[in-house]
Amino acid sequence: MSNYICVTCGIQFAQTPQSPEHCPICEDERQYVGKDGQQWTTLSKLRQNHRNRIERLEDNLYGIGTEPKFAIGQRALLIQSDVGNVLWDCVSLIDDETIGRVNELGGVSAIAISHPHYYASAVEWAIAFNAKLYLHAADRQWVVRPDPCIQFWEEDRLELQTGITLIKAGGHFAGGTVCHCDAEIIKAGALLTGDVIQVVADKRWVSFMYSYPNYIPLSAAKVKYIVDAVAPYEFDRIYGAWWDAIVQTDAKASVQKSAERYIRAIKGAN
Repeated sequence: MSNYICVTCGIQFAQTPQSPEHCPICEDERQYVGKDGQQWTTLSKLRQNHRNRIERLEDNLYGIGTEPKFAIGQRALLIQSDVGNVLWDCVSLIDDETIGRVNELGGVSAIAISHPHYYASAVEWAIAFNAKLYLHAADRQWVVRPDPCIQFWEEDRLELQTGITLIKAGGHFAGGTVCHCDAEIIKAGALLTGDVIQVVADKRWVSFMYSYPNYIPLSAAKVKYIVDAVAPYEFDRIYGAWWDAIVQTDAKASVQKSAERYIRAIKGAN
């Protein structure tokens, strides 16, 4: 019995004697099955030729990403806090070296994921650190490795601890979530967005999509919902899903002006 991992999306499945026939997340129109068909691996195989890079981004914030790139290639974020560290989003690889380094940084007391494409091996991480795993209940159907560590939340927002708040923003999944860290946690405040709010090549701007690989846009109403969800919060920076996906300053204004530009474009006003 193995917990097989989808090579395309990087999500770890519940134990089965053989690899699953399908990955429902990749077969959904927001993702894709690779040209060579559905491929599978396991943690033991992944550990043979991959490692995790852990790098300080600023006070109280570290990035964790797998090298060489695996699956979608996102990196997670470790938020340091005196009352318990929070892992935001996840990667598929976890090994003894990673566990040791993360424990040196204070361990993990809670894990929160932006949306199903980044579930990765989150249950494996939660078990390794005896942490709770917070997923929005609107995306319950996409969980392919159920476990008692999973805490489904249903509200529009959830305060994990003072200064760290999960916000339901929707977007390309109904339960799409962003994480706000106030200025006591990250200087000047930050919004951790995965790709619910996507930092683009011109780092002064962000964007929004229903499917990034298949270039399916979101509706104006859903983009407005995202903007309204984060409007009550102050943040100067946005950390997206990749190492260089960072809006370094004036990020809240960037979200507003980017949404206005996006809505003009999809309405044909450009």
